[in-house]
Amino acid sequence: MTTTFESKAALITGGGSGIGLATATRFASLGAAVTICGRTEERLAAGRDAILEQVHGASVTTVVADVTVEDQIAAAVEAAAAVTGSLDIAFACAGGAMHMGPLLDADVEGVRSTVDLNLIGSFLTLKHAGASMASSGGGSIVLMSSGAGHFPHRWLWAYGMSKAGIESLCDYAAEELGEKGIRVNVVQPGIVDDELMAPITAGGSLLEDYLEQMPISRLGTVADIAAAVTFLASDEASWITGERLSVDGGHHLRRGADYSKLFG
Repeated sequence: MTTTFESKAALITGGGSGIGLATATRFASLGAAVTICGRTEERLAAGRDAILEQVHGASVTTVVADVTVEDQIAAAVEAAAAVTGSLDIAFACAGGAMHMGPLLDADVEGVRSTVDLNLIGSFLTLKHAGASMASSGGGSIVLMSSGAGHFPHRWLWAYGMSKAGIESLCDYAAEELGEKGIRVNVVQPGIVDDELMAPITAGGSLLEDYLEQMPISRLGTVADIAAAVTFLASDEASWITGERLSVDGGHHLRRGADYSKLFG
């Protein structure tokens, strides 16, 4: 079976750069009408141009939206569905880490911001994308987790905690929404060589620690994650829901990275 998304509409949050942009580009190359959303209009415009440069004639819509603000993500879902008449795919990619460090010294606001962006943002994306899909016969939602949400990475606990919440959200949503024709799955990327991880992938003891814990000892690429997301969203995965797919060179088989190495 050849994967195609002709006549399908896909929404990618955090779609202006990194994994989100690579995934939007892959969806577009496979025929989908893509909508990318994020908080910065300039980044989204650059992302749209990058997609069009690689996929001539692609359908690319941009929507400025903060996934932690319900009205804004609801508007992004509505815009994505309007392109073809229904929303078929959503990839909740937006996320980040606003706190790193020892638990006992934690900055509460940094922890709250991390949970809000990762977990609440994913929940709001799922809520509104799911409602749109339920009204039009179903679809596929892919949530972005991390190896840190599956096994401990020292000093990355706030981020990991929020990502573990996403994995639980996936379980509950997959169980509840299957009867509406909606599949919900999670990708768990390892360390990926993109701009977000550049301070680590540029080299140093934390990168060395990552590579030592990976049976396939190389950095991941944004294309690695994009391929996994498009598979989970495709008809080839039509009987897969509630799945957590590790895309990490086997890192999950060993121990998590030690982020205290970033601080000396």
